[in-house]
Amino acid sequence: MAIASERIRDALRGISGILVTPFDAQDTIAPKRLVPIIDRVVTAGVDNVVANGNTSEFYALQAHEAETMMQEIVQQVAGRIPVINGVGRSVGEACALAEASRKAGVDAIMVHQPPDPFVAPRGVIDYVRRVTDAAGDLPIVLYLRNDAMGMASILELAAIPQVVGVKWATPSVLLLAALVRQMPKEVIWVCGLAEVWAPAMASVGAQGFTSGLINVWPEQSVAIRNAIRDGKIALAREKIDQIADFEAIRAEELSGTNVAGVKAALQMMGHDCGPVRAPGAWPLTDAQQRRMKTLLKDVGVLS
Repeated sequence: MAIASERIRDALRGISGILVTPFDAQDTIAPKRLVPIIDRVVTAGVDNVVANGNTSEFYALQAHEAETMMQEIVQQVAGRIPVINGVGRSVGEACALAEASRKAGVDAIMVHQPPDPFVAPRGVIDYVRRVTDAAGDLPIVLYLRNDAMGMASILELAAIPQVVGVKWATPSVLLLAALVRQMPKEVIWVCGLAEVWAPAMASVGAQGFTSGLINVWPEQSVAIRNAIRDGKIALAREKIDQIADFEAIRAEELSGTNVAGVKAALQMMGHDCGPVRAPGAWPLTDAQQRRMKTLLKDVGVLS
C-alpha cells in the first residue's frame, strides 16, 4: 500500500489526463479506438490517465460500460503509467465499481462528488468511507466540484487514511490555499479545472492539474506542466493562451460542449471517437467547428 500510494502521489503532482469514451455508429462503446490516443499520451509524458472521469461522459455510461472501459484502459496502458478509475453515482454503484477496480488492477480510484440534490456534508463523508471500504487497499483520490460543504467537512474527507489526493474543481483559490495550509503534506492537491487554472492554483499549493486536452494535444499539456514546474509562469501562460479558444468552445452552452469540443477535434485529426451522448451537446455548431479547425491548424496539430 505504501509503495502504491507514493506512486500515485507522484503521478498526481503532474498531469491527470481524462480520457474520452469512444462510441461507434450504433452508440456502443468502442474502447479500441483509444489505442492511438493512449499511446500518444504515454509517449508525450503525461503522468497518469483517468477512466470514467467527466470528460469520459461517466454519467452517460451504464454501469457495465463504465466497468468495461476501465478494464480496457488498464489493458491498453499495460502498466506504462498509473491508471485511476472514477467511481460514483449511487453509493451501491460506487462501491461495486470500486470493487471491480481493485480486481481489474487499477492503481487508484477517484471518487466523484455525489450529484444528488439533497447532499448533507456528513452524508458525503459516510459515502466516501463506504467506497473506501469497498476499494480495499487502493489509494483514493477525491474529486470535489462543489465546496459548499465547508472547510471542516472537506478536511475531514481529506483526512480519511486512504485518501492520497484531492482534485479541486472549483474556482475558490483562497479556500484551496487555506485547505493546503491545514492538511498534511502527503495529501496532494490537484487543480481540477485543467490547464487554464493551473498556474493560479499552483501558486497556492496545487501540485498537478487535470486535462482533457491530452486526448488531442498531450505535448502542449506536458509543456505547460514543465513550465509551471520550472517557475516559468509567463511561458506557461503563453502556452495556455494558445489553447484559449479550445477551452472557450468547451465552456459554451453551460459547458455542454466540454466533451464535444474534444471529440470534434479528434475527428478532425482522424481519430474518430464517435458522438457525445445526450444531454451533452453534439455536434458542435458550424461556427464552433470552424473555430476549432482554425485553432488546430494555427497550432500545427492539423496540416
